[in-house]
Amino acid sequence: MNNFLEHVPVLLDEILENLKKYKITNGVIIDATFGLGGYSTAILENTNCDVYGFDRDPEVLKYANKLKEKYKNRFKFFQKKFSEIDGMLSEPNHSKKKIRAMIFDLGVSNLQLTKKNRGFSFKLDGPLDMRMSKEGIKAFEVINNYSAEMLSNIFYNFGDEVFSRRIARNIVKFRGITPITSTLELADIIRKSIPGKKKKIDKATKSFQAIRMFINDEITELNKGLIASEKFLTYGGILCVVSFHSKEDRIVKNFLNECQGKSKLVISKFLPPKENLRESFEIITKKPILPSDDEIKINHKARSAKLRIAKRTKFSPVFKHEAAA
Repeated sequence: MNNFLEHVPVLLDEILENLKKYKITNGVIIDATFGLGGYSTAILENTNCDVYGFDRDPEVLKYANKLKEKYKNRFKFFQKKFSEIDGMLSEPNHSKKKIRAMIFDLGVSNLQLTKKNRGFSFKLDGPLDMRMSKEGIKAFEVINNYSAEMLSNIFYNFGDEVFSRRIARNIVKFRGITPITSTLELADIIRKSIPGKKKKIDKATKSFQAIRMFINDEITELNKGLIASEKFLTYGGILCVVSFHSKEDRIVKNFLNECQGKSKLVISKFLPPKENLRESFEIITKKPILPSDDEIKINHKARSAKLRIAKRTKFSPVFKHEAAA
């Protein structure tokens, strides 16, 4: 792998194995979460496919440009989020391309997590930001202006945090004295709000995850990305989704069940109504693929990863698709 890359993509070998197994040897593969370019690089090196990289973060452009220099027309990059994939692939110069695979690596990237000025980490002293695209509302505004009830709902709904009310009350109490401005300051308030001894997983993890997911509208974006995969993947193409916590994994699992007509759950109010009952995806992974012990030793981030893979069938999409704007 190129030396400009700073991390190893999670479950990469398993994804490459399935690309080979299902004969994804030509056409276009969508890397929906380009990040530092790990998946894109491996695909370009190991297949004859072209790659379209998508990422909303402007800081990844320098990594994308290096791949453009090396692979020329085989690689294209779009500074777009999941909800914009549909519009981009619907454009005339892309609409005739065969999309053979789509890969999603969900959550925060190493690039975002390791730069303290981005405000994603509870271990580094940085400003309360957490915006993936550097646009929109900052974490500072949420933490210092939202009511205790709103904060509690964010922590519970996006982070499954059982102490959400206590954390929210303490945040409101603290900011009444002085504004909360740094990640370490917020993390300390959260930790002190949760009873019990220090745990293996930091007590601030769920709350920071929740704020990030809320600010970046990650649930809506994920749903729209999954819908785009159903619309654009060709017959026999595969969808690969790597998730890192239970909420994301449930969304992916429920989406695939809906596409098979197996679930009666309403997975999101943002999803369009279903049109038919013929399965649009064949689920390849009845249970998610987990990283090996060896991979976890090399890459600690992989410890909570789950990979789900599904193959596009010949039947029309289950969900009704609106025309791209």
